[in-house]
Amino acid sequence: MSIAGFPTSSDIYLEADGVRVAVVQSYTAKTTKSSTAVEAFGEAEPVATAPGQAAHVIELTRLYATDEAIRDSIDFYSLSGFSLVICKPDRKIIYSDCQWSSIQESASIGSMVLEKVTLVASRRIETGV
Repeated sequence: MSIAGFPTSSDIYLEADGVRVAVVQSYTAKTTKSSTAVEAFGEAEPVATAPGQAAHVIELTRLYATDEAIRDSIDFYSLSGFSLVICKPDRKIIYSDCQWSSIQESASIGSMVLEKVTLVASRRIETGV
């Protein structure tokens, strides 16, 4: 991978079928979870809350296609079921089974840079390194 002067290239990246296809400069993640109140007959307030499913939405800023992805002529617009991997000093966070919800592209001749990409992941896994 020849991305000079890009300090986070080994820390945040997209992976598809076990291959690193892009490195990411920065990200913002938001996870929401709906909850449902459990009501009981005759009670003035709910007796419990039932957790709902989590939804993970991640906005990525400045994605650079790897040399291998460029060589393989990867089409980011048709990419699905990929993972976002975030390496931190004490743990690794993996958002898996990702799908794009929006892509904003900006590039010069001979390069592939996506400015802003929003993706939705079905799972978030956190592991110790």
